[in-house]
Formats: sequence, C-alpha cells, structure tokens
Amino acid sequence: MRLRTILFGVLLFVAAMPGIGAISLRVYENTLVRQTEAELVAQGAALAAVASVTWPGAPRPQARPAKPPEGYYRPEFTTIDLTMGDVLPERPPPARSRRPPDPEAVAVARQLNPIVERTLQTTLASVYILDRRGIGVAGPGLGRDFSRLPEVRRALAGQPHTVMRENGDYHPQYRFEWLSRASAIRLHHARPIIVGGRVKGVLLLSRSPRALFRGLYEDRGKIVLTVGVIFGVLVLLSGLVARGVTLPIERLSAASREVAAGGGEIPRTPRTAAIEIRALYEDFRAMAERIERRSGYLRDFAAAVSHEFKTPLAGITGAVELLQDHFETMSPGERRRFLDNIAGDSERLSQLVTRLLDLARAEMASPEAGAVADLDEPVRRAIDACGLAVQLDLPREASPVAVPAATIEAVLTILLQNSRQAGATAARITATGSDPVIFTLTDNGPGIPAADRQRLFEPFFTSRRAHGGTGLGLPIARSLLAASHAKIELVEAGQGAAFRLTLPRA
Repeated sequence: MRLRTILFGVLLFVAAMPGIGAISLRVYENTLVRQTEAELVAQGAALAAVASVTWPGAPRPQARPAKPPEGYYRPEFTTIDLTMGDVLPERPPPARSRRPPDPEAVAVARQLNPIVERTLQTTLASVYILDRRGIGVAGPGLGRDFSRLPEVRRALAGQPHTVMRENGDYHPQYRFEWLSRASAIRLHHARPIIVGGRVKGVLLLSRSPRALFRGLYEDRGKIVLTVGVIFGVLVLLSGLVARGVTLPIERLSAASREVAAGGGEIPRTPRTAAIEIRALYEDFRAMAERIERRSGYLRDFAAAVSHEFKTPLAGITGAVELLQDHFETMSPGERRRFLDNIAGDSERLSQLVTRLLDLARAEMASPEAGAVADLDEPVRRAIDACGLAVQLDLPREASPVAVPAATIEAVLTILLQNSRQAGATAARITATGSDPVIFTLTDNGPGIPAADRQRLFEPFFTSRRAHGGTGLGLPIARSLLAASHAKIELVEAGQGAAFRLTLPRA
C-alpha cells in the first residue's frame, strides 16, 4: 500500500467515527420504534381476529386449507421511520358523541374486555374499541367520538395505519435523554375489525416505544462487542501504520547514523513497508553504495596523487639541495643538468595539475539540457589536430546525438593522441546505428597488453610514464561521456587498439 493510502484510511476512519456513532445510534433507536410498531400490529391483528370471529352474525371461520392459495398470507411490514416520519401533536381529547354506540360493538367489547385486560398487563399498550362510526364502546372512551383522528379514518376505510404523536405525559428523567428523539413520542395504531368484507369496528392501540438508554442497557452485550470491534480496527490500523511507516523509518534512521559513523550494514527493505518507504530504502541503499564507492575512489585517488606528486617533488628537492651544497664546485655542465632536471619535474607537476583540474571538471560535469550535436564537425576537428592518417566512415545522414560537440571532440582527441604516442601511424573511425549511435576507433599500433586492460581506465595508470604520460586521459574521457549518459569501453581488435563509444540519440 502507498503511504498516502494508509494515512487517508486512518484519518478517514477517525473522522467518520462521530458520524458512524450518530448514525448507528439513530438506526438503533429507529429499530426500537419499529419493533414497538410490529408489536402493536401483532397485538392488534390478534384482537381484531378474535373480535371478527365473535361478532354477531359473523360467518363460521374456515379451517386453513392444506395448500393455501396465493395471497393467503398477508404479512404487514412496519411503516414508521423515526428519521423522516412526521410527529403529530398529542392526541386531542375526543368529544362526546351525540349518537349512541352500536349495540353489536358494545356486545363484542364486553366479550373482549377480559382478553384486552390480560393482554395489556404484559404489553402495557392502551386499547380502545370503536364501532363502525369511530365511537368508543368500552372503557374510558365509551361514548367518545374518535372519528376525526387520521389513523381512525384510515382504519374505518379498511386500512390499518400507524402514526407517531407527541407524548404529553413524558418528562425527562436522565441527563442525556435529549439525545433520544423517541423518548417524547407515542405510537398509535388503528386496525379495522372486518366481518364479511365490511368494517364493523376499529381497534385503537397506543404505546410508547422502548427507551433508548434502556434498550442500550438491555443490548449491552452487543454494544460492548461493537466497541470491541471498533477498538480492534483501531489497533489494526495502528499496527498497519507502525509496520508500514514508523518501524521502517526508525530502522532506516538507525542505519543512516551507523553509515554516517563509518560502519553498519544497510538493512533489508521490510516487506510490510509502504511503497514510498520501500522506494526510500532503495534510494538509501543506492546512495550508501555510491558513497562507499566514492570513498574508496577518493582514498585510492589521494594515494595515487600523493605518489605521482612525490616523485617529481623528490627530484626537485634533491636537485635544489645538491645545487645549494655544491653549486660553487660544480662545473657549468653539471649545473645545467640539475637545472634541466628541476625544469622537467616542474613541467610534469604543472601537467599533472592541469590534467587533475580537467579530471575534476569532467567528474563534476552535469548533463547539458537539450544538447544536440552533429557528428561530422567535431570528428573532423579532432582528426585535423591528431597528426595521424585517419579513415572516416560516417553515414551521410548520421543521427544527431545528445552529447555536446566539445565532449565528442575532446574524447576523440584523447584517443587519437594516445594512438599516436603508442606508435600508431593510421586509424579508422566508423559510426553505426541510430539509437544509440556506436562509434568505433581502431588503430594500427602495437595494441594494449592483456595485463593492462583491467586497469586501463584507472587514474594515473600509464605505460608511458617515462615519456611524460600522466594516466589521466582515459579517465577524463570516461567522465566526460558519463555526464551525457554515454560510455566508452575497450573492445577486441585483430591488430592495434580498439575503443567503442556509445552515444545516446538526441
């Protein structure tokens, strides 16, 4: 996983926790309300079934067929939505009806009263029995007109209906009850009593839903399990951050301190690290390897420089001491010979300093943005200055290369001068390919001994030290080409020496 994915997931989860808690609380409370509605529907269906069977003149109930036809079962689903549903005002006191209640409904209510009484002892629901005009026929609602209530009107039309109303008897008892919306409401369910396909009466039931905090207490086991799952997710995310980010960075930091102190090993890239951290490990490993190579190069380079400078300095110092001690007793020829030695060693030191500066500039060179060079002009200038018979084989439409013309000229000049100093009298330059462009330079000289090939590009390595060679020409050529992502290498040749230059196409 990427680091930004891990951080985004953690921050998103933390930011969503309040919303998740609030939504979960509302969903849970809405579930409690719907559970209450389902209980009222079940109680009302049972009482309405008893009333329809005991109603005077009701047809004899039929036994359930062995194979019930389609539509025989008619389950009722809950309809209350605490979040989006409307809460009606408290049920107004019903007015006294001027008309007497239906005698048949009164007779049925007398038979139902013991059943209703036994039922409400358990369900705590309030039950009113109404006739076909919505007038109460028993209990406190006797002679009262409920027909103006919307739920009763729907029931008189033959459809059961449930509404939410404000609970006027509700008084907060706990400090956090304001979090619950269902605490101050009461559900009212009206259900028709249908006999022979006609509405003969209505059952009006009402009950307060289960309190939120009481429900939370009763479902405390499930809630504790949910909290445990949330903490488990947090621990998992923390472990993911630790294994993907924190621990790999700590290991890399410790490794960097050890490398800075001159020791230590580069740790392996952790499997669990984020993609960016893995890339950081690879970059650190490459950097440490380059630092190690650079340190070794600097140590070897410093030793070689001190050795190269020591010889001419020792010669100059010895000649000066001899002149200081024996100047008056020396003959003019001896004086001239010592002065010539001093001049020769001084010239070699000057040449070494110049070549070292050239090598430093080549090592520090950076790719030139947008470098484009045609091959013909720099190649011909190098040939004109070398003093050799050079055969040039360039395609007419040679591809331009992404190497500065000055670099091409300097590298070819170094190679041609080395060929001439080695005793070659002729050379050949050929160019092939288009991407990359391959230069091959061969000469007819004595070639390079097999023992010297491995050290050919080492600074200060030369077989012509007695003739003024510094051993820095080929290292300078390689550094100049490397700055432009090009390279030089020694290749096999039947006679003489052969070098191959690989130049990227512009």
